[in-house]
Amino acid sequence: MIAVMQVEIRKHLQDVGLIFWMIILPIIFTVLFIAMFTNGVEGDVKTQITTSIVPGYVVMFVFFIMISIVNTFVKDRDKGMVARLASTRLKPFGYLLGKWVPFLLIVMVQMFILFTFGKLIYDIPMEQMTYIIVIAMCLSFVATTLGVGLALIVKTENMGIAVTQIVALGGAMIGGLWMPLDAMPSFIQTASPAFPQYWAHQAMYDALLGQLSFGGFMQAVAVLCAIGCGAMFMAWLLFPSYLQKAKH
Repeated sequence: MIAVMQVEIRKHLQDVGLIFWMIILPIIFTVLFIAMFTNGVEGDVKTQITTSIVPGYVVMFVFFIMISIVNTFVKDRDKGMVARLASTRLKPFGYLLGKWVPFLLIVMVQMFILFTFGKLIYDIPMEQMTYIIVIAMCLSFVATTLGVGLALIVKTENMGIAVTQIVALGGAMIGGLWMPLDAMPSFIQTASPAFPQYWAHQAMYDALLGQLSFGGFMQAVAVLCAIGCGAMFMAWLLFPSYLQKAKH
């Protein structure tokens, strides 16, 4: 498992495209949308808008890690890497952990960079730092486990990218990442709690402003962890089928 992790970490550090998707593009979107929505606005209103946009785009772009996860698993399957590993002592769960943990670390680093950018450039408040860190960890868990589960289902990289776009963009829209839920139709407000993006963004926004209650924090953590554990369990169940599809 450790060897798999080391190989994955070295590979991802050399991936310029991953840096663009995970760091550069979110910063570009954040800057553009803050400029658009805060034009002519000052004081507390500007702070509230900025404090909503920064975590909103952090949460949205976290889910784009699923593209890299899908690509990695599909390539391992189609190039015979999985079949070769199956002939070793490496257990299925060890393989999944070895592939998954580097992506988990990448997402945590991504969120640290993006929140640091928001603090340094826009001076967003970070009142409940402990809550923010725990929610960020839970969000990393959800996004990466969903990516692993998806990677074991899809037949091609293009299919995985398409599904990722639906999850990332659809969840962002319905979860209230693009605009306040109060301004959206009632049916979307009703559907939004079904998406992890909703729970992560609402909890982060309230924690940044220092308004997140302990009960609200525990509820968000419980929902995110439940989704992540469900995705990981699904991946474990799907692994035998994934192994059968691997080229020898």
